[in-house]
Amino acid sequence: MATLTLPAPAKLNLFLHITGRRADGYHQLQTVFQFLEIADQLSFTLRGDDRLEFQCSDSALANDANLVVKAARLLQAQQRQRQGVRIILDKILPYGGGLGGGSSDAATTLLALNHLWQLQLTVDELATIGLQLGADVPVFVRGFAAFAEGVGEQLSPVSPPMPWYLVVDPKVHISTAELFAHRELKRDCAPINLGDWQQQQTSNVFEPLVRRLYPEVANALDWLVEYAPTRLTGTGACLYGAFESQELARAALARMPAPWTGFVARGLNESPVCQLLRQASTDNLTSQN
Repeated sequence: MATLTLPAPAKLNLFLHITGRRADGYHQLQTVFQFLEIADQLSFTLRGDDRLEFQCSDSALANDANLVVKAARLLQAQQRQRQGVRIILDKILPYGGGLGGGSSDAATTLLALNHLWQLQLTVDELATIGLQLGADVPVFVRGFAAFAEGVGEQLSPVSPPMPWYLVVDPKVHISTAELFAHRELKRDCAPINLGDWQQQQTSNVFEPLVRRLYPEVANALDWLVEYAPTRLTGTGACLYGAFESQELARAALARMPAPWTGFVARGLNESPVCQLLRQASTDNLTSQN
């Protein structure tokens, strides 16, 4: 049976603003997403029946609530003739850290199964399906660094610098729902134009709240800023500093206090999933000729 192995890369929010709230209660966001070269790994093997089989290296995530399973079921509903698959997820990215790991896993699943099951759904169709799973899924489906608006699904390609990042995980669990509901959250940022976002004063509006509510994250932010410009990513606990070279980032990582963990990774403006799927499609065409 055919097997396809693909990464599910992490993302960073280079800034994160809230410009208001919609009538349905959802927040209007502006942010820039950039990918990282570090990733979860997923393998997909076609089955001879219509069963969905899922395994995960983290037993706590090996259940039907995982977005990988939900994504596969959504795509299975698109099939005229039901096909099955065995999916194995090697979980590398911190869970709930604001790096988008679950959304990325779901997006890679949509892209992989669209290829393996030969559904011929367009990227737009896959992104629409992905939005049912989470607001961050479409950016991973589309696979380019993006200026995002709306709830995060209105995407415009951008090409920010691609420095080396040191990402620090302070080992704190943060409640995203608690942050979004907090009365002190700043919800009135002035909208930024796509063309000049890099010239604007930006921030992550959740950072002041996270600093106050989670002192360990504040400690990590204060430590890392001694080495590089530092910012919280998303609404999770992970934070990052941007460095001019891998060597400088690794030198800072070597001095990182316990019990925090971290990694060094290059910023990417195109998801490696897109590159690998293009190659897989080319290989299929070549083999058919």
